[in-house]
Amino acid sequence: MVRPATMTDIAQRAGVSRVAVSYALNDRPGVSDELRARIKQIALDLGFTASISARAIHGAAAHAIGLVMRRPTPELSAEVFRRELISGIQATLAAEGYGLALQFADTPDQEVAIYQGWDAERRVDGVLLFDHRVDDPRLPVLSTLDLPVVVMAPPEADYPAFSYVWSDEAPAATQLVDHLRDRGHRRFARVSGPESLLHTQRRTTAIAVAAEAAGLTWTTVAADYTGSAGARATRRLLSARERPTAVVFDNDLMAVAALSVAREMGLDVPGQLSIIAGEDSVLCRTVRPAVTVLRRDIVGYGRTCTATLLSHIAGGEASSRQLPDATLVLRGSTS
Repeated sequence: MVRPATMTDIAQRAGVSRVAVSYALNDRPGVSDELRARIKQIALDLGFTASISARAIHGAAAHAIGLVMRRPTPELSAEVFRRELISGIQATLAAEGYGLALQFADTPDQEVAIYQGWDAERRVDGVLLFDHRVDDPRLPVLSTLDLPVVVMAPPEADYPAFSYVWSDEAPAATQLVDHLRDRGHRRFARVSGPESLLHTQRRTTAIAVAAEAAGLTWTTVAADYTGSAGARATRRLLSARERPTAVVFDNDLMAVAALSVAREMGLDVPGQLSIIAGEDSVLCRTVRPAVTVLRRDIVGYGRTCTATLLSHIAGGEASSRQLPDATLVLRGSTS
């Protein structure tokens, strides 16, 4: 039995990408008239019948949204943020009869190619942009595609067509720093996520402002959210001649790892060292001492992002929604 021709066959015959083939067959901009005609002739010669179904050809809704994340390391598979965010996204989608197209990418170029493929083949009706970066290269590409986009970050004036869901880091930073000051701390450290992420830089700025207002000395060390990176950063900070009396971590895994390092170095928590995590999890609640946290409604974050995108897909205007502030939850790891 002869195998039916596919878009890959057409792409190979024409010497172009599958995305170019999809643009040509669906009469979408992005390829020249000459190339479009050549691709359609090759499709005719091969007896190609579109397998993306008539709905893509006729522009009907896919009833799915797209989310691309960087491929997690084995250590990060235990991180609470991704799990709870996806839980909130899927709960909202299920209630509306939508699906989630979730893919992982290793590089920004791979991620961009996924968006372009989704758009060309009408695989999704809109996209959630995760882990917004400083000078993010994905934004200009997404602005050229025919897809509603929700960016999980504050609004960017250069991209008014996107919707945005974001949180103000200043109130959380003030709660955190004021708590440390009131407990008698004068020097603290923070172990952050990657410096390339916009929310890392925004959090750094907010803590700097709060620390200056409170008269506290502080330093920050960048890591990658893994427990091993958090442990290395903690050991380095606690080995310094003037060690901090408190360390704040941007996620739960790094904070819990720091507890073990403190024990190995003979430091009592919270007697000699206070530890705070920038997000809550079962880990933070079950270790001893339990870890003081900045609690954020991550499931609610996923729900809000998804509801914003579905509204945009349904024809609503681009919008900006601010999330509730994080709340400081005191437990046994601070004094």
